[in-house]
Amino acid sequence: MKLPKFIKENLLLKMTSLNAGVILIRLFIGFFIQRELTQNLVSGGYAKVGSLRNLMQILTSFTSLGIFNGIVKYVAEHKEDKDELQRLFSTAFVFVIIGSVSTFIVLFFFSEPISNYFFYSTEYSYIIKIIAVIAPFISIQRIFNGVVNGLSQYKDFAKIELLAYLISSIFTIWFLYKYDLDGVLIAIILIPIIQVAVMLFIFVKVLREYVQFSKIKFKTPLAKSLLAFSLMSFVSTILLSFLEVDIRGMIKANIGNEGADVWTGMTTLSKNYMVFSGAIFTLYVIPKFTGIYNKKDFLKETGNIYKTLLPLFAVGMIVIYYGRHLIVDYIFVDYVAMKPLFKWQLLGDFLRLATIVLGNQFFAKKMVKSFIFSELLSIVLFYFLAYYLSNIYGVEGVVMGHFIRYLILLFVVFYLVMRSFKKQHKLE
Repeated sequence: MKLPKFIKENLLLKMTSLNAGVILIRLFIGFFIQRELTQNLVSGGYAKVGSLRNLMQILTSFTSLGIFNGIVKYVAEHKEDKDELQRLFSTAFVFVIIGSVSTFIVLFFFSEPISNYFFYSTEYSYIIKIIAVIAPFISIQRIFNGVVNGLSQYKDFAKIELLAYLISSIFTIWFLYKYDLDGVLIAIILIPIIQVAVMLFIFVKVLREYVQFSKIKFKTPLAKSLLAFSLMSFVSTILLSFLEVDIRGMIKANIGNEGADVWTGMTTLSKNYMVFSGAIFTLYVIPKFTGIYNKKDFLKETGNIYKTLLPLFAVGMIVIYYGRHLIVDYIFVDYVAMKPLFKWQLLGDFLRLATIVLGNQFFAKKMVKSFIFSELLSIVLFYFLAYYLSNIYGVEGVVMGHFIRYLILLFVVFYLVMRSFKKQHKLE
């Protein structure tokens, strides 16, 4: 099927239309999986699945020392400079080894306390040990994914995402029926291995063109530059994931397993459709912002992104909101308490999208201090709002806190980005 001319002439729309198709398929399959999980897992089991996903999210950053966005930025900047790319990948190789080995040691030898923190029991320490063994796959997948995004290879990215998701979904359902909760947890930790295999199958020729594996050295010429991204990743991905685990534990303690399951269901649904925006940011927004150096061009490009993405996102959210009864009745079965959460989650995610578009300037221009300030503010706001409002409104209060924090953050991030252009103008 041929794309309309106005889409063909707009790279962002081309990426959006392709990724929208992938996300719709993912959502359809994801809805089926969520239905099976909520129907077949015992009370509290779905919350454990959410905790494991938080742990995997932490390790996605930690095993590669958080240099994903640095890979995206420098590949986008130097894709024609093979020598600079070689310096980048040599540094990344050392970071991956350090991150993977450190992760293995921590997870393998401290599996019981880690299991107790994430799953409220030492019963799953064997899961933690298995994750320790597959740590290198988690880091390699992250680095290769950074190359795909830095090159803006959105067609290959869509193929990789869809095929890996389909295979992972089959494993999840199969293991669920065969081994119950333990099977689901094992299926989730196998996903990085599947992703690496699919990525090599589809993208290996391009990787060989840009990554000269035989010339990689155990040196870190770009360590200082990449460490800035490590710090940013630590603050955003790792601290935020720990915050989610803490809030889930708070809900479990104060409201019960059902409340923890309901909130996990709501955040899982959110993460499924927010994948759409995440792909666009790393494939298009960061590479685009990397090449913009003045306020006028930045505002013009941001306006173009907003005009393209926000209306599409708004339509999708309206559909989800008015379909919330069907989603809860047929997908998150018996999670009736989810229904009041939709408006706050959707409103918060809409503001989050607008905020993250602006915030990608922090990665594109390596604005470490501004990024850390905004992320710490986000974490602190959500922590206190979630605890305070949950005492009044229950689980709904946690999601209200999500909305309020992004309402505040949108203005804060806009101010920080505009201030950076003012400082740049003064220096000129």
